[in-house]
Amino acid sequence: MTAQQPRDEVPATVATDAGMLVLWDSQRFEAVVDYDTWEDELLEDEDIARHIQAGALVPLNVSSDGAFGVLVRSGTAASPAGLTERETAHLLVASQPYLFVSRGRALVGGIEDISGDAPDGVIEHPVPAGGYAVVVHLIDWQAEASSQDEAGRPVPGALPDFVVLLNPAQPGRETFRMAVQTFEAPNG
Repeated sequence: MTAQQPRDEVPATVATDAGMLVLWDSQRFEAVVDYDTWEDELLEDEDIARHIQAGALVPLNVSSDGAFGVLVRSGTAASPAGLTERETAHLLVASQPYLFVSRGRALVGGIEDISGDAPDGVIEHPVPAGGYAVVVHLIDWQAEASSQDEAGRPVPGALPDFVVLLNPAQPGRETFRMAVQTFEAPNG
């Protein structure tokens, strides 16, 4: 069961054992019902890139397994979503915008979780139907004083690893990133 939050902001911890988190439209993956159908749709980078180009998924890809704090925030044309001062102060890198075409909701979880149904451990974010520009921000939450307990785990109220902003796309005014790697490598 997924947790449903207010439309404008959804924070959660999600995990992957396949090296990549993703935001996706479950309706675009209704045919994915088991490992074989998942493999047919998503095994290779070319498969993932095809879904990125179609606006069906956005990678939160740092090529690492683990559990990550993710905050999804959406805005409107009149009131676009942005980073808070605190998030901006600890921003490591931001992606170029990705296209996401919503049919009513976005799910966030590990790439291995992609299907037409939302499995446990996935967060759900209601998003009105339409095209969105999605920018993924990698946050250095550990750099903030008092963000960790003695074991190095985030304390309540710590910043997330990722802040994902969804804002309505401006037709004809934006170009979208199509890469499976979310962020440009340093020096290009």
